[in-house]
Amino acid sequence: MRPYSFPRQHRLLEPHQFQAVFNAPDFRASQDCFLLLARANGLNHPRLGLVVGRRKAKKAVDRNRVKRLGRESFRLRTPDLTGLDVVLLLRRPPESTDPVVLRHKLEQAWQRLLAKRTQA
Repeated sequence: MRPYSFPRQHRLLEPHQFQAVFNAPDFRASQDCFLLLARANGLNHPRLGLVVGRRKAKKAVDRNRVKRLGRESFRLRTPDLTGLDVVLLLRRPPESTDPVVLRHKLEQAWQRLLAKRTQA
């Protein structure tokens, strides 16, 4: 497996997997329009779930952009997130849909999450 791939085993697929993270997150980190919820999964790899609703991003192109950037930032952080289930939520519409701005905000959210994980 390539180090920066996003295989099926790295995804939250079932509703009960999402619900477990929503019900009892071990860590939370937010940045502007993003919220990251994380919970230990007992596996040797991280998993990602994305929640990007139509109410928060009206256009499909904007929803897809947010999801694509979320997956990309997760893949780059995979070694740091080992053993976590992470749900990335879009809390409110972003002021800018510029990929550079969104990438920067996601990076800040990941840094906050990792800082909280190292403190625990």
